[in-house]
Amino acid sequence: MCGRVRLSSDFSEIKIKLKFDADAPAPNFEADFNKPPTGLMLVAIRSQDGKRTPKIMKWGLIPHWAKDDKIQYSTHNARSEEFTSKPAFRDAWKRGQRCLLVHNGFYEWKKLDEKGKKKQAYAIDMADGSPMVTAGLWSLWKSPQSGEEILTCTMMTCEPNKVMGELHDRMPVILAEKDWPKWLGEEPAATEQELLALLKPCPDEALKIWPVDNMVGNVRNKGPQLIRPLEPALL
Repeated sequence: MCGRVRLSSDFSEIKIKLKFDADAPAPNFEADFNKPPTGLMLVAIRSQDGKRTPKIMKWGLIPHWAKDDKIQYSTHNARSEEFTSKPAFRDAWKRGQRCLLVHNGFYEWKKLDEKGKKKQAYAIDMADGSPMVTAGLWSLWKSPQSGEEILTCTMMTCEPNKVMGELHDRMPVILAEKDWPKWLGEEPAATEQELLALLKPCPDEALKIWPVDNMVGNVRNKGPQLIRPLEPALL
């Protein structure tokens, strides 16, 4: 699973990399080096006129039929092997509501003993320093109580590659740039299986991984000190 990400880049850099529509309004977000589920994520979607558009969405998909927002606490990740049959994600998938979650990396914890009582936090980034772009689904939910409309999203996960397998048994689906148009629907896919085939681990060499202080486990810690490499003597 993936339960913490960081979003620290200036939007002007992301806008160029993601090739967002030049006329799309810039989303309002602050740098956050420890973003948890239900936090606000930067997301790319294909708009009705076919342009790639940035949106801010809550991380934790709320299906359109939900009576309240409690489900979002368990829907921040969608397992690539089974999401098409899960009620929480099925409608978004059938409606073609695919998206890209844009961030600067995530954190994972490695168990240091069999019971998992002792863990070490690691930061994971793209090896080339570019934004990390992960596959996702999105939904528009209208609160039955207030009538408020809320955009929400989920991040796809898959089996880990070799380097991530040293830390955890899951990882986000990190898409290569060449696959962004197909996942967003900007380029046609011949079959559903062609889209599902994109949901696989990225190459080992695409990632940079290093140990960080376990203070990242507290969501109140938000600053760039969270990605400072841990001294070897402290491991």
